[in-house]
Amino acid sequence: MQTSSAVVSPVVIATFLAYLATVFLIGYYAYRRTRDATDYFLGGRSLSPWVAAISAGASDMSGWLLIGLPGYAYVAGLEAIWIAVGLALGIAASWLLVARPLRVFSAALDDALTLPSYLQRRFQQRTPWLGVVSAVFILLFFLLYVSSGLIAGGKLFNTVFQVPYSVAVWVGVLAIVSYTLFGGFLAVSWTDVVQGLLMTAALMIVPLVVSGQLGGVDAGVAALADKNPHLLDPWTDAGGDPLGAIAIISLLGWGLAYFGQPHILARFKAVRSAREIPRAAAFGIGWTVLVFTGAIVVGLTGAVYFEPTLDDGERVFMLLVEALFHPVVAGILLAAILAAIMSTADSQLLVCSAALVEDLFTLVKKEQASAAQAVVLGRWSVSVIAICAALFAMDPDSRVLEVVAYAWAGLGAAFGPALLLSLYWRRMNWQGAAAGIIVGGSTVPIWRQLSGGWFGLYELVPGFFLSLLAVVGVTLATPAPAPAVTRKYDDLKARLRAAG
Repeated sequence: MQTSSAVVSPVVIATFLAYLATVFLIGYYAYRRTRDATDYFLGGRSLSPWVAAISAGASDMSGWLLIGLPGYAYVAGLEAIWIAVGLALGIAASWLLVARPLRVFSAALDDALTLPSYLQRRFQQRTPWLGVVSAVFILLFFLLYVSSGLIAGGKLFNTVFQVPYSVAVWVGVLAIVSYTLFGGFLAVSWTDVVQGLLMTAALMIVPLVVSGQLGGVDAGVAALADKNPHLLDPWTDAGGDPLGAIAIISLLGWGLAYFGQPHILARFKAVRSAREIPRAAAFGIGWTVLVFTGAIVVGLTGAVYFEPTLDDGERVFMLLVEALFHPVVAGILLAAILAAIMSTADSQLLVCSAALVEDLFTLVKKEQASAAQAVVLGRWSVSVIAICAALFAMDPDSRVLEVVAYAWAGLGAAFGPALLLSLYWRRMNWQGAAAGIIVGGSTVPIWRQLSGGWFGLYELVPGFFLSLLAVVGVTLATPAPAPAVTRKYDDLKARLRAAG
């Protein structure tokens, strides 16, 4: 089948506009319910288990779920299972190990709204420098992360609507900022649920329809084996060469970053009650396995369906939708890509805004912003950050997955070990936390510049474990935390036990 360019369809355009209108209505409704900073940044800690779970998953996946993972499976076959397994284990571990204690600790620590403010209050730092160091790394890596979403959005609009790439990027900025700006966390969480369900439907429907076109599952597997049997072997690459230890560890290692992703951790803090977190975890883990399976099957069935082979495997989902569905259905399914992009970018903008308002504002003004100031400053921050990210996204040749991998590794290595140990280690002090953040966040860009042998390992893995060593080593080499800090930690653990 020829891989012709997408043709602008009035029906597809109408579907996109209807979807965006729905998103804006949700944002307006949430705007009417937003009264203070807790509402704006954490939705008043009022999310139900299934909303928190789907929202966390949707804000996590970005366009990677419908563009990157199917494209990877299209090119590499079942090798893609390793990254899916690593990420599934990572999200399960974060729900089971982090969600419940973080929900209790952050609420008890004077309603800490952001990761930097949580760390600041966990170690009772009178000076804001621990929070500021955290906020700087968040802004640095999230600026890259948001720009990757805008790159993906620009390429989507450019492919589907054939509008200039730069125009497409600014359209994406307008769509994302509009409801994030006014509704804050409630708008983001509610739209993330809509978008998460839309992404799920797309990843279930497309593989089923393609399998039907191929004559069923058995016929599809046989056809894929005839085309390239190595695509069905998770232990080899597409050329038949065995995957080495570095490759497998790198792919599985993606899951380590979940402990340090502020936009996902925010969902844990916003769950209505700590008692409801096990239910949220079950929803979240189940959703993750479901959509990963669908995304990989999309890539595998696309490898059979398209002949000749596509020049760009990341277009496989879009081209399958274009080839097999009525324009109305195609418009809805293509909106799922936009949903995936928006559901991550909106959450990241909100985290960046919170870091500026809750942490850096404190350093400059030497005081906490009032409730009204926090909401106004938060909205201005969203706009400024989005514009900066759009300027970074203006190069149409940028590789989305490369930018995502960089930002994902940076956040995971910087914050994962410090956060995890802060929840479970009584002896940990602020010096260890700061060392872990700096070492982890710095290792990632340095490791990326190295090559050959073990330097081919994904930078997240060495960054995470060097950060872990830094937290432990510096904590043990410096004085124990003050008695007030350990007493507060004991109180937090008691609250956790009382929460059931």
